[in-house]
Amino acid sequence: MNVASVKLFLEVAEAGSLSKVAARRQTVQSHISRQITDFEADTGGRLFRRTGRGVALTELGERAVARLRPWLQETEQLAQALRSDSGQLIGVVRLGIIPSAAHPLATRLFERLQAEHPGIHLDIAEAQGAELDAMLDSAAVDLAVLFRFLRPSAREERLLSVAHTYLVSAPGDVLTQEPTLNFSRLAGLRLVLPRRPSHWRNALDETARSLGFKLEAVAEADSLTVQKELVACRPGLYSILGPYSIAAEVRSGRLQATQLVRPDLCRHVTLALPKHGKSSPACRVVAETLQQLVQGWGQQLAEPAAPGST
Repeated sequence: MNVASVKLFLEVAEAGSLSKVAARRQTVQSHISRQITDFEADTGGRLFRRTGRGVALTELGERAVARLRPWLQETEQLAQALRSDSGQLIGVVRLGIIPSAAHPLATRLFERLQAEHPGIHLDIAEAQGAELDAMLDSAAVDLAVLFRFLRPSAREERLLSVAHTYLVSAPGDVLTQEPTLNFSRLAGLRLVLPRRPSHWRNALDETARSLGFKLEAVAEADSLTVQKELVACRPGLYSILGPYSIAAEVRSGRLQATQLVRPDLCRHVTLALPKHGKSSPACRVVAETLQQLVQGWGQQLAEPAAPGST
């Protein structure tokens, strides 16, 4: 059984889409399709069926996922254990991370590992929370940094930081010059919001609904960069974002932000560990290093600004 083929099969099963996996791997869909067809030929039957929205597992595919997921984990753990017999930690650690935490956290993590554990190779996937959960379930990633609305209580999740919510605008805006702003004052504002389906978008819409109004989205975008660029270039336009995605722009004066309160929509940034099987030594080192970085930054996902910096 080819490990790379099994990884691809499980990734497609988790994503439910050949095109999504192709985009993630920066290749064409036909290449992924050919590899899946070859894998189906090796297993002796159809593993997927086409749907209007992508692909779905057949009965044989469901059985294959149930058996291959633990097999892949055991195989990778054995390989890493054999490689580490020399005394040096060696292995690939697949880290899933939300876009707003990708930098500087992933950057500093890479630098620390290169200095202390050069045998550890990072494989970083950037995705939203729901997709990262699915990738953890399918063992497509070993660890994930993601948002939770509730403080984590499960043993396999560790709290890294708490992120409040901010109304963001171009510099000079009157509303965002205030230190805090009641959520109800978003009524009637022209907003750039994340696209549906999105847990975060649902939370924003539900909060507004509970206060008796509806958020007015004049544009919708998945990309944090697009949301910020639209707001920065257009006075009178606003977005609702977390602190880590706007920290650099606020420091440089390109964006202006005020914390939303009543209610305070805070999200918990957690480090989610594997739900199936044990972590490899390399995986445990990456998890510990992530936690040390965040702790050293005062339980934040970004480095503190240098004294005297703007």
